[in-house]
Amino acid sequence: MNQTVNISFEKALLKEIDKIAKKEHRSRSELIREAARSYIEKKSRWETIFSFAEKTTSISKISEEDIFEEIKKVRSRRKAS
Repeated sequence: MNQTVNISFEKALLKEIDKIAKKEHRSRSELIREAARSYIEKKSRWETIFSFAEKTTSISKISEEDIFEEIKKVRSRRKAS
């Protein structure tokens, strides 16, 4: 069941939303719903990653700094590819 809500946007942001919605041939509401879903999914994934890292560092000798260094190494290798 859908529920209607009222949201305020700055004019410039609303203009960008409308421009993208028009370009993608969909409504403003569809675009905003997708943006909200995407944000929630990404937030959930990051929470899972941080939770895993917290558990891992508490039961091993790996530090948070070690994890960040590994992330940097992986990103460097990707850029080099």
